[in-house]
Amino acid sequence: MNRLLVLSELFLPTKGGTAVWAAEVYKRLGGKDIHIITADVPGAAAIDAAHPNTIHRLNLKRVVWLRPESLAMYARFFFKTLALALTHRFTAVHAFRALPEGLVAWAVARLTFCTVVIYAHGEELTTWGRGGKYKAMRFALRHADRVVANSEHTRDTLLDMGVDAARIAIIYPGVDVSVFRSGLDVAGLRDSLGIHPDEKLVFSVGRLSRRKGFDQMIRAVARLRDEGMAVRYVIAGIGEDADYLDDLIAEYRLQAFVHRIGAVNEADLPRWLNVCDVFAMPNREINGDNEGFGMVFIEAAACGKSSLAGEAGGTGSAVLHNQTGLRVDGVSVDAVADGLRSLLAQPAWALELGQRALKRVEREFSWERVAEKTRQLNTHAKRP
Repeated sequence: MNRLLVLSELFLPTKGGTAVWAAEVYKRLGGKDIHIITADVPGAAAIDAAHPNTIHRLNLKRVVWLRPESLAMYARFFFKTLALALTHRFTAVHAFRALPEGLVAWAVARLTFCTVVIYAHGEELTTWGRGGKYKAMRFALRHADRVVANSEHTRDTLLDMGVDAARIAIIYPGVDVSVFRSGLDVAGLRDSLGIHPDEKLVFSVGRLSRRKGFDQMIRAVARLRDEGMAVRYVIAGIGEDADYLDDLIAEYRLQAFVHRIGAVNEADLPRWLNVCDVFAMPNREINGDNEGFGMVFIEAAACGKSSLAGEAGGTGSAVLHNQTGLRVDGVSVDAVADGLRSLLAQPAWALELGQRALKRVEREFSWERVAEKTRQLNTHAKRP
């Protein structure tokens, strides 16, 4: 049985795909013999008490007066990781990002003769320019024994960075199919926003950042309503674009038809994905910032819904064009509107796409399947 040390600054109760991935996979790979080092955040105690792995919490906040600001964080990460590695017989150290976790994992693994596995998610590879951070990240990735890419797009980016193809394994993120599933009770959701039974409902969820394409969706919905289509749009999530989206909704006079509902709780998210007709997130690249995969597309698929995705980044691994949904040019309002119109105007086709998406999830994307692929990682690859 593998004894693993896992480094992930992001872990539950922190929101986001990386935090969920780290929490879900390793509890399926073992119990207290798997140790996870992560950040100490509010609400952590309740998560740790219920989690089957051994969780170690550290203060990983950056110190603004230090140069670099992350120096203390790296030091805490390194010394805790080294102490655990010296007192336990770990077979491998897994790091959920190249920085900061991967660099620490590489240093400790080399000191303690463990293998090191680093995850790459896509967006972090293309948003740090070519300065010191990029060079450190590239060093860690090129010297890891294995690198896990979350999509074919991420793998191609790694190859461009000089990472050996033989060291790269593609493992898609997963979904809890016991939580995200079709047939859930959706009573009251449409009524809460005054959405009539004969109106189409499009749903989006995610951090409110420009690359997600929620602004393009607002423009596309305005166009479809001008054409006479009875469509409502619900946006869930929080983020830096909240005021911008509100201003856009007002500009197009869509206050009665586009609803920003803020953060939704864990129980309600699968219900919203059940009640909608189509899930949409027509992402685009902005200044190198891309969608590395798009776990929300898989969550929608697990609920039997087709998706409208952008063509940028790694969404092609999450949404198969014309098979489980549509991928369009997220830069073009025309393309977003055309894709949305196609799905909403052909409900039988959209339903068929959603059913194909559901079968694909059942076949490839359960967390149990992801855990099995992680277990099979060849962590004994020849070291650089």
